[in-house]
Amino acid sequence: MKFTKLIVASSIIASSLVTQVSIAADTIKVGVLHSLSGTMAISETTLKDTVLMMIEEQNKKGGVLGKMLEPVVVDPASNWPLFAEKTRELLAKDKVDVIFGCWTSVSRKSALPVLEELNGLLFYPVQYEGEESSKNVFYTGAAPNQQAIPAVDYLMNDIGATRWVLAGTDYVYPRTTNKILEAYLLAKGVKAEDIMINYTPFGHSDWQGIVSDIKKFGSQGKKTAVVSTINGDANIPFYKELGNQGISAEDIPVVAFSVGEEELSGFDTKPLVGHLAAWNYFQSVESESNDAFIAQWKKYIGDDKRVTNDPMEATYIGFEMWVKAVEKAGTTDVDAVEQAMIGVAVPNLTGGTAVMNANHHLSKPVLIGEIQEDGQFEVVWETPDTVIGDAWSDFLPSSKNLVSDWTAPVSCGNFDVKTAKCSGQNF
Repeated sequence: MKFTKLIVASSIIASSLVTQVSIAADTIKVGVLHSLSGTMAISETTLKDTVLMMIEEQNKKGGVLGKMLEPVVVDPASNWPLFAEKTRELLAKDKVDVIFGCWTSVSRKSALPVLEELNGLLFYPVQYEGEESSKNVFYTGAAPNQQAIPAVDYLMNDIGATRWVLAGTDYVYPRTTNKILEAYLLAKGVKAEDIMINYTPFGHSDWQGIVSDIKKFGSQGKKTAVVSTINGDANIPFYKELGNQGISAEDIPVVAFSVGEEELSGFDTKPLVGHLAAWNYFQSVESESNDAFIAQWKKYIGDDKRVTNDPMEATYIGFEMWVKAVEKAGTTDVDAVEQAMIGVAVPNLTGGTAVMNANHHLSKPVLIGEIQEDGQFEVVWETPDTVIGDAWSDFLPSSKNLVSDWTAPVSCGNFDVKTAKCSGQNF
C-alpha cells in the first residue's frame, strides 16, 4: 500500500515538473538589463518600464509566435562589471531569447564578451561613440554622425561658435566621442587652443571650479559653446552651477547628448532655457504615432506628468523590430533573427520610418531642441531626411577605411575597404 502511494506521489511530482517545463517552454523570455539603482537609475529605470509596457502590449495582441512574452528583470546597479555577470545570468540561467538594456558604453562593453561567447542578442537603445560593431548587438540609439557631428555643425553654422568646451563623464563614450569631435573641429580649421576638454567621474557633484574655468575660457571675445557628454545624475548639479554663475544660453550655449525630458523633470529648468540637446526624438514632436505612444505611456505608468524621451523611442523601435524579425524568421533563434532583422522597417515616433541597415544601425532623423521652461524641447533644427548610422568614424585614421556589413558575402563588423579584409568581429 505504501509502495503504491509512493508511486502515485512520484507520478504527481513528475507530472508537475513536466507541466512546469511545458509552461516555461510556452513563453518567450525577454531579458531587461537596466540599472535600477545607483548613479544611472535616473535614466535607466524608465527604459525598464518601457520594455515592460511593450511586453504587456504585445501579449494583449497574442504574444509572438503564439507564445506569451515573459520579462526577466535584473538590476546591474550602475556597477559596470556586474553587467557582464547579469548578462551571463540572463543567458545561461534564465535562458532569455533577447535582451533589451544598457545605457553607458562601459556597461555595454562589459556585457559584449558574454553576448558573443553565449551568442545572445542585445538591443542597445542609447547614443554611443561608434567604433564598434558586433553581430550580437543592434544599435538603436544614435551613432556620432546621427548626433554629435550634426550638433557641432549646428553650433558652428547657426550659432557661430568658434571656441569649444568638450565636457564629459570619464568613460569610453565621452572620451571616444570627444576624440572624434576634436579631430572634426581641427579638420574644420579650429585651432587647438580654442578647444578645452574636461572629464569628471560618474556622480560628480562639485562643479564650481569647472564651471568657473568654462566661464573664463568663454570670455576671450570668441563665441564659445559647450558640447556635453556628461551622463547620469551629475547633470543636475552641472546645470545648477551654470545658473549659479549666471551663464545663460546666450552667453555660452550648451548642447547635451545625454539630457532629455526625463532628466529635466528632476530640477528647475528656468536657468536652462535656451540651452540645447541633440537627439533623434523629442516628446514635443507632433505626429499621430507620437501622440499614441505618449498616451500609452502615461496610461501604463499611471501618471500624466511623466514624460517620454529619445532612448524610450529607441527602445520602442528596437522592440517592434525584434517582434517583426522573430515573426519573419519563425523562430527566436539568435542567428535567424539577426539576419531577419536586416531591412526590417517600422514607424518611428516622429512621423517617419526607421529601417535597420546591414551594419546593425538604424536610419534616424537628427533633431536639435531648445530647452523650454516646462522641461520640454522646441525643435530648432532637423535633418531633411533620415541619416544612416555609421559604425566607424570617417574622422579617425584608425577607422576611416572601415565599414560594417553583416550580410553575405562580407558578414563582418570591421571590413577594411582598402585591404578588402575583415580584421575581426569588433575591433
